[in-house]
Amino acid sequence: MLPFLTLFIFISIEFQVEETHNFLLNLFSDGDLIPLPFQRYLAPIIAKRRTPKIEKQYAEIGGGSPILRYTQIQGEGMVKLLDELHPETAPHKPYVAFRYARPLTEETARQMKADGVKRAIAFTQYPQYSCSTTGSSLNELYRRGRAGEFGDVEWSVIDRWGTHPGFIEAVAQNIEASLAKYPPSERSEVVLLFSAHSLPMSVVNRGDPYVLEVSASVSTVMDRLGHSNPYRLVWQSQVGPSAWMGMQTGEALKGLARLGRKKVILVPIAFTSDHIETLYELDLEYAEEARELGIRIERSESLNDSPVFIRALADIAAEHLNQKKVGPTSLQLGLRCPGCTNATCGQQKAWFGNGGRA
Repeated sequence: MLPFLTLFIFISIEFQVEETHNFLLNLFSDGDLIPLPFQRYLAPIIAKRRTPKIEKQYAEIGGGSPILRYTQIQGEGMVKLLDELHPETAPHKPYVAFRYARPLTEETARQMKADGVKRAIAFTQYPQYSCSTTGSSLNELYRRGRAGEFGDVEWSVIDRWGTHPGFIEAVAQNIEASLAKYPPSERSEVVLLFSAHSLPMSVVNRGDPYVLEVSASVSTVMDRLGHSNPYRLVWQSQVGPSAWMGMQTGEALKGLARLGRKKVILVPIAFTSDHIETLYELDLEYAEEARELGIRIERSESLNDSPVFIRALADIAAEHLNQKKVGPTSLQLGLRCPGCTNATCGQQKAWFGNGGRA
């Protein structure tokens, strides 16, 4: 039987320091993610200017991020469980498709075609949907699918899962492990700062659902924890001078210090494995700022190779297979942002809604 496919889509990926420029060039050339005026000309300039800074950051975390390794661990663990949970579509096989560095979507497409894959699920590894992340990745799959690069494949999509009970449980357990590092008498005083990658306000204001969906994840985690601690949702990784969703994580730490709240746990709520946003921004940059402010700071572990999380991925995939009779995509995926002007988004949604058929 031809392999069933679960396709993992990521935007942040593992690459060597010498690949940084190509990664940034691809990143800033993507109008779905970062719309820029005169993008064809500005993207190379921005990439060239930012390369030394990003190379330095990657060098400080050991020369690269472990996200590819963890993605492979998660995918392999998931399909082993999925073979048991849904034997009628087994054997299942995971592929990885990254947007801006290897393995690029085009490389994965060639491999899938060579393997003779006929049935695929595009399973985003962003728990919460944004047009700039999952949407951009689906646009790339659509473009290459329409061009025949994957071969004759029937597609469906798992496009968001930020309140799935298994995901919530995995995040909550990691928070509880971090809280256990504080003396019992102090634990209820610890502030939980849920940190997610920010979005430009131009994206938020056109109706992108990301902020709402991240908020829903945070609220559901706190329900699971019994609202045991004060908490806030904050935002990181702002790029450039334009307005972005706030407040920024670093500014929140300064504000908490001013208010006398000196015990904090940082929780990466929108990332499923460690990479530069956790290993550099959270663990080095923000941790150093916190120490200078007199804050005792812990960081909730990323999901990485968590058995609870891997089981959640398998459950999500099995649920999707069992519900496929209702359609190849979620109801939400079919709705464009009210302010959307990107024609590719509408074409992509229609294409996936028809199972990847023209």
